[in-house]
Amino acid sequence: MELKNICDVPLRPIERQLLNAFQRDLPLVPRPYQAMADASGCSESEVLEALNRLHETGVLSRVGFIVRPNTAGASTLAAMAIPENELEAVAARVSARPEVNHNYEREHRLNLWFVVAAENAKTRQTTLREIERETGYAVLDLPLEAAYHIDLGFPLASDEELFQDRCKTPDPKARLTIRVTGQDRHVLSAVQDGLSLTLCPFAEPAARLGVTESELLRELRWLVTCGVIKRCGLIVRHHELGYRSNAMVVWNVPDHSVDQVGARLATLPFVTLCYRRPRRLPDWPFNLFCMIHGRDRNTVLEQVGAIRALPGLADIQHAVLFSRRRFKQRGATLCRTREAA
Repeated sequence: MELKNICDVPLRPIERQLLNAFQRDLPLVPRPYQAMADASGCSESEVLEALNRLHETGVLSRVGFIVRPNTAGASTLAAMAIPENELEAVAARVSARPEVNHNYEREHRLNLWFVVAAENAKTRQTTLREIERETGYAVLDLPLEAAYHIDLGFPLASDEELFQDRCKTPDPKARLTIRVTGQDRHVLSAVQDGLSLTLCPFAEPAARLGVTESELLRELRWLVTCGVIKRCGLIVRHHELGYRSNAMVVWNVPDHSVDQVGARLATLPFVTLCYRRPRRLPDWPFNLFCMIHGRDRNTVLEQVGAIRALPGLADIQHAVLFSRRRFKQRGATLCRTREAA
């Protein structure tokens, strides 16, 4: 799917209010849309109407859950260098894999970047090897080593200050080692595609699991508390929301200071993701990654300049990889449902 050159989707007041309030902290109750309505001063039917419209216009990807990387499954960022005349065909092959949830063309010699999320490390590595075999091109494997900030909530233009106050609080669970059980994985598999826009959206996944709504909600609350679920709420598509430009900015930071620099970058309001990944010398010298989303290319470049102006970063080797095309974007399928097993 190509990034469309579209204008911002015009938002009604209730839609803007819901997007600002519920990109995180979705009420984990049997009727969450009623709880959202109570908090927003409107009716449940108005909330459902607004969410349905946001979904139809492409702004809302789903109402659902973001799982902390490498807790309920095994994921990695991967890249390939593909000749321009073969890029679309190779991208289609990569996107066809169910383990691939994001797949983008970026401005770099390594021009195809995708995320593989699988049930376990063995399946992840098998997927990478099969992609290499099917396409005939090498895959650069860049697994997560440390996460400094992973959020991907997006403020709306006139509400950015309010939103940033909420999304930039330190995450005390960022460095914890979290173990999940088989039951946890079944629960996550039941909700991984998002919740329906119905009065009781937890009823259907609970029935598939053979548990009550109360039992499912209790398990989901526990997964939030222990940090397996990083965020639950309205999951939006950044481009349709008006963030037309995004870049992955990578840095070659000395190993002794990369954690300190990563923690500093994570506090910047325009950085939506920040993490450490391994170098792959001689082809890939970078170990610190951050994502910046902006209204346009110049805004993103100005924000990169603001990072470079920080003490000690002006002379650090870096590269700015703007997105060119979006071939695939969906939530990660980290777990198989019992029916699919």
